[in-house]
Amino acid sequence: MEPQKNKWRTIGILLFLVIIVSFFAYRLEIVLGKTPSLDKTFTPVTQAAPQEVGDYDILGYAINKQEATRLLETEAGRKQLSPENGAFAVTEETLKLGRDAFYSDTFGNEIFQTDVVGALNGPINLVTVGQAIAKLGGKHTTNLQIPINEDVTIGGRTFKAGTLLNTGLDVPANSLVPLGMRASFTKGKLRFGITCALCHATVDDKTGRIIEGAPNNDVNTGLVLAFATNSAAMFRQTDVNPTQFPPGEHSYIKADGAESRLPDAKAVEDAVDAKLLTWPPGNFDSTGTLVNNPSQIPSSYTYDAWPYGWSGHSAIGWFHGLTTLNSNVHATNSDGTNGADASQAVLGIDKETYLGVILQNAANPDFRLTEGAKPSEFFDKIDPTPGEPAINEVIRMPGYPKGSPFMLDGLMASSPGLPVGEQLNGMSAWQNTLAPPPIQISDVASLEKGAAVFNRAGCIDCHSGRYFTNHDVIAQNEIGTQPSRAPTLAAFAKNFTTPQTYPNSVSVPLPVNPPVLEVPTDITPLKAQQLAFAINNPAGGYKVPSLIGLYLTAPYLHDGGVAASAEALKQDEKDGHFVVTNSEQIGMAGTLMQNILPDPEASLRVLVDRNLREATVTANQAHPDLQKSNVDGSGHAYWVDQEAGFTTEEQTNLIQFLLSLDDRPEVLPSSH
Repeated sequence: MEPQKNKWRTIGILLFLVIIVSFFAYRLEIVLGKTPSLDKTFTPVTQAAPQEVGDYDILGYAINKQEATRLLETEAGRKQLSPENGAFAVTEETLKLGRDAFYSDTFGNEIFQTDVVGALNGPINLVTVGQAIAKLGGKHTTNLQIPINEDVTIGGRTFKAGTLLNTGLDVPANSLVPLGMRASFTKGKLRFGITCALCHATVDDKTGRIIEGAPNNDVNTGLVLAFATNSAAMFRQTDVNPTQFPPGEHSYIKADGAESRLPDAKAVEDAVDAKLLTWPPGNFDSTGTLVNNPSQIPSSYTYDAWPYGWSGHSAIGWFHGLTTLNSNVHATNSDGTNGADASQAVLGIDKETYLGVILQNAANPDFRLTEGAKPSEFFDKIDPTPGEPAINEVIRMPGYPKGSPFMLDGLMASSPGLPVGEQLNGMSAWQNTLAPPPIQISDVASLEKGAAVFNRAGCIDCHSGRYFTNHDVIAQNEIGTQPSRAPTLAAFAKNFTTPQTYPNSVSVPLPVNPPVLEVPTDITPLKAQQLAFAINNPAGGYKVPSLIGLYLTAPYLHDGGVAASAEALKQDEKDGHFVVTNSEQIGMAGTLMQNILPDPEASLRVLVDRNLREATVTANQAHPDLQKSNVDGSGHAYWVDQEAGFTTEEQTNLIQFLLSLDDRPEVLPSSH
């Protein structure tokens, strides 16, 4: 009997320990997904961009350290550089805060992504993600392959059991979570949120070190979202308008107090899934205006690269619009509930229907709209940030529910206990220190020849200055690139008011009647600002991007349609020109859509050679998914090829020059 007593005593002790651990786990937060140490990145061997500690930013006006030192010697100058005036100081502390926020801050989006969207409730779940990471055996990967354990049909496509999903998620060595994902275990529930690093940092496949600021150009966000159980909550990032679907069984109370039925949940879900599955890897739709136009994830080599966003929509405010872009990632892009109050004005969908569609099939039953409820009243009861109009940690701008060119939806991501915009501004300041790692240069003479071609071909007319941009926005009907993306933010502009903010001397949560500052609009030319929102030109426009780090950012153009594998092109033995020898590996259709990484050199050749581009655009336009996601790689018809009077050698020299634009380019073109 004694051994039996000991057995039950042991079981009792273990049960007691489980209860104690569960109790504390419920009360405490356990977090995975921290900021990596610098020695695990390339940053220590990279020359930082010239922003330095001691600089200030006053709502978009940059004050360098030398000027700031002079200003701080007078009372008027100290007032100018005070937080009350909207001045943000670049210090060691704010840079550290910014880097930590870049890797670790979700602004609470794990609740929307987990409890509403159900990112871990479908075939991609804790078990399959755990299996995939365990299979790595502590090694790094640039493409976490997640297994499907049973046959599933998503968006009309069947995925067989045993299929490995290519997610493009990067996992550093010995990490338990992918780079840019934050896992938190709170109140007995495991949630996953996303941070900037998911898309704007990547693991180097050869060394396993992290390249900070480089785009994760194969992360498959569309696929991951489509496999969630309630991806219908992301409908505004596609062209699926739920009001065009027949009613389902779920009843709700409309704004006028009448009872009605929401659009059929399964029909909306299937339609959204189908559109998400058309997104190419490395692309994400950040417009949120019911147009399916995912665009290539840009790098975070942001110094002197304003305006930001492919259309140049982030052009005013702190750090010349970079803080606006950073907020947009954690507002419109990661939490659909933030658009509820403006849904009628922006999308033509009333607030109750908008919220009802998002919540009617929420993954967590606690967040699932109850039958016959008024969605806005239900939301107020389950909102984890009571008093604010969204699930994420945001604050209302003075003109809310109207937006402005400063904060498109009138909301700024900002966490309690910190000054207004502190995390966003810290991220902006830190991103402005980033540069691509140095690359080895063996032939400086060819780079000098390439720089001369860069001038002669007229590239320098737009891609001018040390950071290769003239900061302009070019009308779509002039640049000619795929037109879908350029005008889609016009819907936001219909709901704009005067851009205002609160000084960063004010802390969150906001006090009653906080002071208000006007956000200057004169730091970016008016014409460029208007084109970004298709004002006075319904076609809209695309901004002139910086060319820094091109060797890390293939494919090219805003839609990523300009691409080719290393095996796709070869030099013809007769005339020396490059021709397509493998038409199955050109364009987005033949590279990332086939899980093949584009080759930067081959892709740049496609960019500047009209014959190669024609074949590439044809391949893209023949792909049904790319037709639906508006990706073709057309436009930007600035050629460096035989018909333009350039030899193949000159074309090659130009490409080698473009690939050399790292943290400290060996050769820079002379200005006109």
